[in-house]
Amino acid sequence: MGVLSEGLTQVLIPAAALVGIAFALLQWYLVSKVKVSGDSSNGYSSKLIEEEEDGIDSLEVSIKCAEIQNAISVGATSFLFTQYKYLGVFMGVFAAIIFFFLGSVKGFSTKSEPCTYSQGKLCKPALANAAFSTLAFLLGALTSVLSGFLGMKIATYANARTTLEARKGVGKAFITAFRSGAVMGFLLAANGLLVLYISIILFKVYYGDDWEGLYESITGYGLGGSSMALFGRVGGGIYTKAADVGADLVGKVERNIPEDDPRNPAVIADNVGDNVGDIAGMGSDLFGSYAEASCAALFVASISSIGISHDYTAMSYPLIISSVGIVVCLITTLFATDLSEIRDVSQIEPSLKRQLVVSTILMTAGIAVVSFFALPSEFTLFNFGTEKAVKNWHLFFCVTIGLWAGLVIGYTTEYYTSNAYSPVQDVADSCRTGAATNVIFGLALGYKSVIVPIFSIAIAIYVSFSLAAMYGIAVAALGMLSTIATGLAIDAYGPISDNAGGIAEMAGMSHKIRERTDALDAAGNTTAAIGKGFAIGSAALVSLALFGAFVSRAGIDTVDVLTPKVFIGLIVGAMLPYWFSAMTMKSVGSAALKMVEEVRRQFNTIPGLMEGRAKPDYANCVKISTDASLREMIPPGALVMLTPLITGTLFGVETLAGVLAGSLVSGVQVAISASNTGGAWDNAKKYIEAGASEHAKSLGPKGSDAHKAAVIGDTIGDPLKDTSGPSLNILIKLMAVESLVFAPFFAAHGGLLFKFL
Repeated sequence: MGVLSEGLTQVLIPAAALVGIAFALLQWYLVSKVKVSGDSSNGYSSKLIEEEEDGIDSLEVSIKCAEIQNAISVGATSFLFTQYKYLGVFMGVFAAIIFFFLGSVKGFSTKSEPCTYSQGKLCKPALANAAFSTLAFLLGALTSVLSGFLGMKIATYANARTTLEARKGVGKAFITAFRSGAVMGFLLAANGLLVLYISIILFKVYYGDDWEGLYESITGYGLGGSSMALFGRVGGGIYTKAADVGADLVGKVERNIPEDDPRNPAVIADNVGDNVGDIAGMGSDLFGSYAEASCAALFVASISSIGISHDYTAMSYPLIISSVGIVVCLITTLFATDLSEIRDVSQIEPSLKRQLVVSTILMTAGIAVVSFFALPSEFTLFNFGTEKAVKNWHLFFCVTIGLWAGLVIGYTTEYYTSNAYSPVQDVADSCRTGAATNVIFGLALGYKSVIVPIFSIAIAIYVSFSLAAMYGIAVAALGMLSTIATGLAIDAYGPISDNAGGIAEMAGMSHKIRERTDALDAAGNTTAAIGKGFAIGSAALVSLALFGAFVSRAGIDTVDVLTPKVFIGLIVGAMLPYWFSAMTMKSVGSAALKMVEEVRRQFNTIPGLMEGRAKPDYANCVKISTDASLREMIPPGALVMLTPLITGTLFGVETLAGVLAGSLVSGVQVAISASNTGGAWDNAKKYIEAGASEHAKSLGPKGSDAHKAAVIGDTIGDPLKDTSGPSLNILIKLMAVESLVFAPFFAAHGGLLFKFL
């Protein structure tokens, strides 16, 4: 037994979650102190207005900002509600499928049956497993939706506040945007942990000593989380990029007006899209990763000695790591908001990167303490039919290597996507000779950026598997996600700053303010790329851990690539990310086509629009994005959800194991290169626009040929970095967790085709 008692564990986990929620609410309160409406007591004294050099009336600007914020918030809320109606139907149908498939494993019998792993003991009936897996699926789905929705609400609440704070200086605006990101990060991490913990406590009332059945049914929680994330990511990604591409191509390239110019009809849809895609989608996605990593670790532990001997504290090790992570991230956040102040634009990006380093160093110490106190000094872990003896310090290394691999991936991503370094500057330089060379350089950068992340994932897998088998890989994934609150705060900061810049432009604020919000936004672009790197890296580890759990549960001894059943799965699985990307890219393309036509139509038919005398019809563009995303999110979603069901039922567990391995191996590469290529093109364009160095000035200004080439590159990269790339990490995780949940059915009744052949 570990040093930590069972009672203390039961107090610590919910306490950490509640502290996280309280901290999030405190940050929300601090952000809310910035007033948006034309309130005379909003603290903007005459001294403040002096900074506004062209003397625009402060009250007028405030009211304008409030109006724009309201339009974005209403647009985002109505889109998400419409999307959730569709998802509600899907949840009901899929919950019925889970219940039917798992219930039929033993013909809906209500008799207790012998346990699979604890020899000689009786476990609860398969019907109970079906009912509780379905319940866990619904809980995971609801928590995922809630995470995304709350994130969107906070982002739309904070965007105009960040704009108004930018009048006081870049430091104040940074703190407002970062605090708002922290609200989302902490709410998500704490809610995910709390709901999972309470579910386990409640399920235990029925399951009692049958931990095997309990933790097998809990895997439904991860499935629910990720299935919602898939639709959120794909739907939100299509929405945001259709608007973005349409606004950029007509506005910047054809009409030569600035980004986020209020004359552009697609501008509100573009800003709404940042919230539904980058915020709500990202929130659901990282929640899904977190839920699945926890479920994979808990399932593997439940069939090992700590599960069979009912060592509650050791069993809760994955949850204790997440609890410590919340506390560590809380301390880290104070470094950015309270202990250091940003006085200059150049300090923004280092401050955000420092967050990653500080949280990683503190977390390493936290993991050491948890591994020593929560785990027995020696125990055995399930390792594909054999038992592997493990010491508690082995697990310290497993979690830590996952954590540091995440940092390496984050920093590599930053090197390839930030315009402070040579890769992006080379891409910007290639714009001198037109869009074609820009595209060639950008693609090459994306492919090259895969090398270091893959090596770090490979090393993490080898070390953690050697030390602690599949459990090692599951906790390595949790290690990477243990600082999720900080990761998400940094990530959500990006779209909030982007929106703040848009509001500044639309409200007609001065050039100086716009420069500040642009600087915040450029740093946000890089941090968004870092966030995507984390999401993809953790997805690789999570899906490998789930793959191991699936292979164990399906009763496969070895996955032999040389058998034709497995190999056909492998090669088809490797094709799936390309099929999926083709669907999502084409969806963005066809929606953007409609958007471009609509924006052109308005510019050509509304008299006085270009001169600023008439208002564009924003609502029409919002409608085009909404309709396209709701219609187009269904085919890619169906591809991911149906593949494991069809493969497992018709071809059996070996072929399905091949499909999972193939999709994991190719999906990670495609996802990293797509995200980084898009991020690099975006920042190459911003590098030329900012004109901060002699080199950048020689390529600019806005409207030059090089700038137009950069805008085209950025537009091609949009669906890569915000739709296809980030959705692929959900594809690889979701297929693995779905296979694990349905494993009892596939093992009992799968492979129908091969039975008849």
